[in-house]
Amino acid sequence: MSIKLDLKPETEALLIAQATMQGVSVNRYLESLIESHLATQAEPEWKAILDQLGRSPSLAKAPPLSDEAISRESIYQEREDRQL
Repeated sequence: MSIKLDLKPETEALLIAQATMQGVSVNRYLESLIESHLATQAEPEWKAILDQLGRSPSLAKAPPLSDEAISRESIYQEREDRQL
């Protein structure tokens, strides 16, 4: 996709300087800024989904795991048995 931007001269100079400091073209620098911005915009959406999952009634009904079930020994026991 190609986009034409009409920027103020000082904004253009700043973009050129930043791209030069990063050792990339202005196009690549702008692309990385846009990608970074879009990635941070999706974060609140994920947080909302995780919050909703945490309040799920089925999760509240699940029994808690025992200390044995989450102990290191229990987790790696099968793997250690195969190595012996």
